[in-house]
Formats: sequence, C-alpha cells, structure tokens
Amino acid sequence: MGLSDESAFSADTIVALFTDSFAASEGAEEGALIGGLVEKMLETPAQELCVYTASDAGRLIGCICFSRLDYPQDPRQVMLLSPVAVATSAQGKGVGQALITHGLNALRAEGIDMAITYGDPAFYGRVGFSALTEEMAPPPLPLSHPEGWIGQSLSGADLSPLKGPSSCVAALNKPDYW
Repeated sequence: MGLSDESAFSADTIVALFTDSFAASEGAEEGALIGGLVEKMLETPAQELCVYTASDAGRLIGCICFSRLDYPQDPRQVMLLSPVAVATSAQGKGVGQALITHGLNALRAEGIDMAITYGDPAFYGRVGFSALTEEMAPPPLPLSHPEGWIGQSLSGADLSPLKGPSSCVAALNKPDYW
C-alpha cells in the first residue's frame, strides 16, 4: 500500500471513491451527499485543505480530507478530519488507520496544533482521538451527536479549551454534515 500527501488521482476518481463507499455502507442517498461534499471540498483553497490518499497497485483505495477549522480568538492551528473513505474491498485491513496516522503525522510536521473530527469514537480512538465537549472546542454548527466530537493534540501539549466560536470551510458549512 502506498500513502501519498499529494493526490495522483483525479477529482472524479476521489469523488467516486467517497460516493461508492458511503453508498455501500449507508445507502445511495448518503453516497450522493458525501460525494457532493467531497466534490466541493476539492474546490477549497490549498492552504485550507490537505488530502491524503492510499493506493494499491495504482488503484485508489482510501482518501481522507483535513480542512482548516478556524478559531479566530485562539492562536492555535486546528484541522478538521472529514470525510474519510476506504474502498469496500479494502475495509477491515488497516487502510483507514494507516492513512489517518499518515495524515496526522504530516500535519504534526507542518506545526498544526490540534486535529478534530466528528465521527465514531471507537474507530477514531484507535488513532489517538478522545472525547471533546462543545465548551472545550466549540463546533461551527450545532452537533446532532455530541458524543462524536473528538480531537487530539498534535503538538504534545495537553488538550485545553479553544477560545471563541469556530468556522469551517464553506463545503462543510451545512447543518446536514453536523
């Protein structure tokens, strides 16, 4: 398996991976929703988005996106991990965990202070994420499942509350995703 910081894959290939993997696990409607999200995410300016891919024999088998989560009243740099997809045929083989670990290490090397995601605490806990409260890290929009708001320090410092309200990239700024 190869892990890459820069995509050797077209936007269409990346969108298809997300659409197909979410449709297989959550249904066609969710696949279309997340595929549309990724299409918009890939239009995000490069300084606000990091995309990491996993491939096997030249075929895209996983992709993750980290986008800027801005806390204007706080000096720390925060990135939001969302979304994550692994091809159905590659699931359960450690691809997602390897890809997330790779992305977190790359962000750490860039001096990013904290990573946050909104997902399954059991899965993301395997790669170092732990529970956050909305007071500790105010989300950009109301959360429908606050137990899924999780994060980790990338700087080695203990997690401490982020100051002020937050904002996310335009593609994620919809209640449907929160």
